[in-house]
Amino acid sequence: MSNLARFNPFSELRDPFSDDFFKGFALRPVYRLMEGEPQMRLDLSEDDKNFFVKAEIPGVNKDDIKVSVDGNQVSVSAEVKKEKEEKEGAKLIRCERYYGSVSRSFTLDESVDQSAAVAKYENGVLQLTLPKKPNGQSRMLKIA
Repeated sequence: MSNLARFNPFSELRDPFSDDFFKGFALRPVYRLMEGEPQMRLDLSEDDKNFFVKAEIPGVNKDDIKVSVDGNQVSVSAEVKKEKEEKEGAKLIRCERYYGSVSRSFTLDESVDQSAAVAKYENGVLQLTLPKKPNGQSRMLKIA
């Protein structure tokens, strides 16, 4: 019985030019082209009186962060603006930082007291303290 070998028509196409062509190609993060915009990561916790949100938004100026609370719906958006930095005789070799906007919305189990909500941004982390709105106590009505 003879040995069979699978025919690969592309195996002969490799030449020295292709070695030079792909030299350094592994240094380029091609996979990042397909990732799209970065996601805002957040932690959500609660106690009896408040919801607590910690959202990672590094590299953003606090004036470019918007927080909206409508009942039990919370939306956080931020925009990273590209800096105009041009030096004479210098050229950009690689640009991996993200410029654009990110946003995240979520629904809480209870409504939020918007007037007492507090937001703080420090070291790339947005911290929200969202007090729960007191629910009306149910009571039995006496029929007259």
